[in-house]
Amino acid sequence: MSQAVHLRRIAALCVALSLGVSAPAMAQTGGAEAQPVAQSAPAKPKRPTTKQIQRALGIKADGVFGPKTKRALKNFQRRNGIRVTGKINDKTLRALGLLVPPQNSKLDAVAIPADVKAILDQIAECESSGNLAAESRDGRYFGKYQFSLATWESLGGVGNPADADEATQDALAYKLYQQRGTAPWPSCSEKLDD
Repeated sequence: MSQAVHLRRIAALCVALSLGVSAPAMAQTGGAEAQPVAQSAPAKPKRPTTKQIQRALGIKADGVFGPKTKRALKNFQRRNGIRVTGKINDKTLRALGLLVPPQNSKLDAVAIPADVKAILDQIAECESSGNLAAESRDGRYFGKYQFSLATWESLGGVGNPADADEATQDALAYKLYQQRGTAPWPSCSEKLDD
């Protein structure tokens, strides 16, 4: 074993231990070649996008906070006994069901083998340019790996994938990859480096 490989393994083990990944877990996932995915600290609730607000209001979700959206928002506030301002505030967001704590932020750290991490990185780049909050144009796929809600929930995800932290999205993409390989991402898997 070369000295460079040995130093990389020691560095990976140190990182894993600092993140709370045990040595046995490292060994099960490919030893020091595995790259731990850190659990992020609980995040503050994310503010919803204009499209999410428009969907909750039951109007066309074009992402533009224009006169129609403002009018719908005022009507909603009036019907729900909220001070009518036509502006987004926490009380309105709670009434719309859009102000909730981030989901899945307490998922355990997962060590993803380096070769699989490289594949998932390419898939994420192809699917969403690595954007955690990405949403497909048709509104059916969400997050860094463009999960459908049904797939996300089948993997144990809660809420919208685009609202989950990166560690959670990575962990559930890895779980999906373990179950089905690259099949869930057909157009992007064709573009993978050999």
